[in-house]
Amino acid sequence: MDQAERLRNIIKRQDFKADHERVAKVITVTSGKGGVGKTSLSVNLAIQLGRLGKRVVVFDADFGLANIEIMLGIRPKYNLADLMYRGKSIEDIITYGPENVGFISGGSGINELANLTRDQVFSMIHRLGDLDRIADVIIVDTGAGISDTVLEFVAASEEVLLVATPEPTSITDAYALLKTLNKKASYRPEKTVVKMVANQVRGEKEAADLFEKLGVVVGKFLDIEVEFLGSVPYNKNMQHAVMRQAPVSISDPESDSARAVRDIAGCLEDVMTEKTEKGGIVKLFSSVIRMRFMK
Repeated sequence: MDQAERLRNIIKRQDFKADHERVAKVITVTSGKGGVGKTSLSVNLAIQLGRLGKRVVVFDADFGLANIEIMLGIRPKYNLADLMYRGKSIEDIITYGPENVGFISGGSGINELANLTRDQVFSMIHRLGDLDRIADVIIVDTGAGISDTVLEFVAASEEVLLVATPEPTSITDAYALLKTLNKKASYRPEKTVVKMVANQVRGEKEAADLFEKLGVVVGKFLDIEVEFLGSVPYNKNMQHAVMRQAPVSISDPESDSARAVRDIAGCLEDVMTEKTEKGGIVKLFSSVIRMRFMK
């Protein structure tokens, strides 16, 4: 029996659930391509939600790059692999950045899941459950593009923010991501809410046009409903903020961009009291494991 088959058998026999009533709200931020400001939105959204009194942890699920580390100017001592293999707790692998926003580096953890023993699977899921007690909101920042890992996290999430810009390739790639997701056997459109954020737009009309372009083709060809969450205006200072490793919500808090993200955070807060159906971070990771190893 190979490693993947062994792990499939473990997952088939176990329905992982949080061992406590309270679970964090999990929001997955994704995009069809890089360069659209996905990670910047994740970080600024975390800051703005923190200002609304939420305890926020950002999980960096882009296992090839360390964009959040670069953006925040912090280097975590531990990552997910340390929780999986080296006995570290959730508290150990959380690094706190500006305004007490927590950050977890995925490192190479997800790619090493096939090497876990039965006890390591149970231990990892149990320890991840502690994150539901620590955080009110967990923002999962996926990699850009349409990799298996991105699709697994999106399909397993209860709420997805799809970031797109007016650039034609961004719209095309956003549609391609949704089209590929729609074909995924594990994806259940009734269980996942997809909300689009129009980023780097020059006015409300451009944001509305962007949403309409995507919405028309999605509505015509896919079994997915996309809602419009909001827009973030183009601001050259956003790029400067990234270069200075100071998120615009901190470096220029009264800018149009920062206020726009604050409005989006307010919209998300309005639905925070809704009961989650996916069981927080424990359910998210157990679903990802199933998708990866029960093919």
